[in-house]
Amino acid sequence: MPNDAVYTHGHHESVLRSHTWRTAANSAAYLTGHLKPHMRILDIGCGPGTITADLAELVPRGEVVGVDAEPAVLERAARTADERGLANLRFAVADVHDLDFPDDSFRVVHAHQVLQHVGDPVRALREMRRVCEPGGIVAVRDSDYAAMTWHPQVPGMDTWLDLYRRVARANGGEPDAGRRLRSWALEAGFDGADITSTAGAWCYATPEERAWWSGLWADRTVASSYARRAVEGGHATEAELRGIADAWREWGSRDDGWFAVLHGELLCRV
Repeated sequence: MPNDAVYTHGHHESVLRSHTWRTAANSAAYLTGHLKPHMRILDIGCGPGTITADLAELVPRGEVVGVDAEPAVLERAARTADERGLANLRFAVADVHDLDFPDDSFRVVHAHQVLQHVGDPVRALREMRRVCEPGGIVAVRDSDYAAMTWHPQVPGMDTWLDLYRRVARANGGEPDAGRRLRSWALEAGFDGADITSTAGAWCYATPEERAWWSGLWADRTVASSYARRAVEGGHATEAELRGIADAWREWGSRDDGWFAVLHGELLCRV
């Protein structure tokens, strides 16, 4: 069964602006201390490949395979690998619900911000477990939108959060995935004693961070696939989206602005 969810964000420039900022240091620190130079890693939902490339550098005698459901974004990922001279990294199109790899193929199977967007996260975790060799690690990290918090309470920001969660769920995803990861892993058959649950956060507070974070969300709100799906699904009008984008810019301009994104993290031993 293919993934019946729609990727809410799409691959607009404002989305890739966010994705290419991600590194193993700021997005996979819960995993990197467990990596060894010889390991073979599968990176699911790799997007433009910045985290994937970092993982490849951490396993110089191993191999990393990055997969994504969108062929076009893999072209960007391949350029990232070429620019960094990584010979132990390759990319392929794949659906996490039905991975085209034999059982026990990888020592580490990693997915960052993936399970919140898929139609069946439990099935996805079962597939990740299937292709992970005994003694290996399945590592997942997802944000939790309901747990995001910010200051000051600029009018329109609460409207953004409510709208995003409605659009994401209408597309078949679960925006509050972070808090559900452990539950999904248990349902997928992992032993609770083999699951290490942690939390991590991104925080945007400096003028540069606020400008970057507010700008990409303002642009995403009016110009991305998310914006189109919000309007076509009857969740918001274009005028309402412009108002939300203005709220993001207002928040970003505030000297006392602060925004935190909470993530759930799991390391599951197979």
